[in-house]
Amino acid sequence: MDILIFAVVAGVIFFKLFSVLGRKTGHEQPPPMPMADAAGLADDHDNIVPLHRDEAGEDDYLAGLDDSLMAGFTQIREADGNFDPEQFLAGARAAFEMILDAFHKAELEKVRPFLDSAVYRSFATALEERDVGDTRRLIELVAINRCEPIEAEMKGREAHITIRFESDQTDVVKDSEDRIVAGDPSSAVEVTDIWTFARDTRARDPNWQLVATRSPN
Repeated sequence: MDILIFAVVAGVIFFKLFSVLGRKTGHEQPPPMPMADAAGLADDHDNIVPLHRDEAGEDDYLAGLDDSLMAGFTQIREADGNFDPEQFLAGARAAFEMILDAFHKAELEKVRPFLDSAVYRSFATALEERDVGDTRRLIELVAINRCEPIEAEMKGREAHITIRFESDQTDVVKDSEDRIVAGDPSSAVEVTDIWTFARDTRARDPNWQLVATRSPN
């Protein structure tokens, strides 16, 4: 009976967190080789987006985008001459790892500069609801399979770029006796997150902030 109760509680936790962090596709597979610990990236990436520009490579990258994305990236580049789409994506990928790692370790303060106030509050609330009673939720990011821009635009002087992340994660819930009551640590689940980053292009601060998260429709 206790196991059944824990399973029901775990289901409620999963539902609440998916509204903040993403959606599982139901596709499970043996986990690939683990990627580098995202916590170590915080020291290596002081800024979410390293701003270095390779104009030739940048133009090649823009040429491969659809018209809407190309127009958005072009507007951002006109507003910020240092903007490099490929460097931004590399930074966004690192930010995804850092923020997800900090969330799952309940260490949001470490990445607070990279979260706007509304996102920080929603993540903090989700953390408060995550551990119910004697249960503990343990999630590990195994691999990022896709990191692709789906929207890019200027809103006034702010650049906004939305990224679709598809990642493999292991996800289990344990009780006070360290027994698994939900999930399978040997099986990775594909999760899709859609995150929007923003930056004031006139600001001296080069950091981008996470301003919105959602699940795919």
